[in-house]
Amino acid sequence: MLAFLGVGGIGERDRMLSAQGETEVTSLNLPRVRWKAFAAAALAAVIALAVPLTSRAQQVVVFVNGQPITSLDIEHRAKFIQMSSKKVPSRREVLDSLIDEILEITEAKRFGIDVPDSDVDNSYKSVAGRMGIDEQKLTQILVGGGASEDTLKRRLRAQIAWTGLVRGRFKASLEIRDKDVEAQLQLHKTEEKDAVGYEYIMRPVVLIVARGSADAAYEARKRDAEALRARFVNCDEGISFARALPDVAVRDQVSKFSADLAQQLRDILNGTAVGHLTPPEQTAEGVQMFAVCEKKETKSDTPEMRQIRDQMLQQKFGAQAKRYLENLRRQGMIEYKQQEDK
Repeated sequence: MLAFLGVGGIGERDRMLSAQGETEVTSLNLPRVRWKAFAAAALAAVIALAVPLTSRAQQVVVFVNGQPITSLDIEHRAKFIQMSSKKVPSRREVLDSLIDEILEITEAKRFGIDVPDSDVDNSYKSVAGRMGIDEQKLTQILVGGGASEDTLKRRLRAQIAWTGLVRGRFKASLEIRDKDVEAQLQLHKTEEKDAVGYEYIMRPVVLIVARGSADAAYEARKRDAEALRARFVNCDEGISFARALPDVAVRDQVSKFSADLAQQLRDILNGTAVGHLTPPEQTAEGVQMFAVCEKKETKSDTPEMRQIRDQMLQQKFGAQAKRYLENLRRQGMIEYKQQEDK
């Protein structure tokens, strides 16, 4: 550093120059030294002014079992809750959600449940998919609303870990007996069409369209799909015919139960006769249809029974999770660094 400022060079020349030359060299170099020292001091001042801004954003508000929650965490979570619920949350509500997440993740890790980043990324992608967008667009929406990708991923990580922990530790108490479901079914009679379920045996048929193609290409393939539907009258002959067509892929057989499908999809499959194709729909690969090759009736797992079972499980899970979390809060070390309404 000294050599860079020229001080070391002056010392070397001192031994070689006369007193007069020494005076000249020193007088020429001192202004340069002072200027660089001034520049360094100015830079340090700028940095010193910038640090408080960052530190204020990262100011710790509360420690939860030694893990910090900062002002920035609270700000991002508040904006996220506002975006998702369309209501402005109280500071207490925001803090509680962040505290609970740390307690849930920490407790899950204690029992060997450490959610990998890949699972969190997949859940993030699923959220975007349900919104009809990709992950990049979801991140843009979050940041544009004052939240962040991190605050949603933290919540997803906690949900995955906590659900796995509670269901694993309290599996026996969360079981739903068939007779309990049937009893609830008798109390909540609904439409007769949901009293019978089906297992659908299908083959996906995809008319491939190159990525980035114009809308006209998709429209042309939809017309090809409708022409194929008109000729498709049974799975044995229809699948062989479809395979012989250019740029058409027939995927492996899939099996789905009506209880696992949304009502809209159930209506489409119920309205498609066995041996025929469902209406075409546009996908990332192109235009897709399903050949309905078989429908098996079942009364053991109908959409209505599945709905009642899920509701009963959610009630049991919610009650057990609430008791568990309350206990963790009593045992946890929650240290507020700022005065908060507890």
